[in-house]
Amino acid sequence: MIEEVEVTCPACWECIALTVDLSEGSAAYTEDCSVCCRPMLVRLEVATDGDWQVDVQAEND
Repeated sequence: MIEEVEVTCPACWECIALTVDLSEGSAAYTEDCSVCCRPMLVRLEVATDGDWQVDVQAEND
């Protein structure tokens, strides 16, 4: 299942949209901000009951 979520870039503080794939379960990966191009660490947590949460932080934090 593909979902779109809005997050705030930890580098430029712009609100951006990310597309996440919930079918793969929890994951952590690096994605560049679509505004400032700086890398950010994206953490996707998918619970067994289907709830999910996305957290982003600067890659070098």
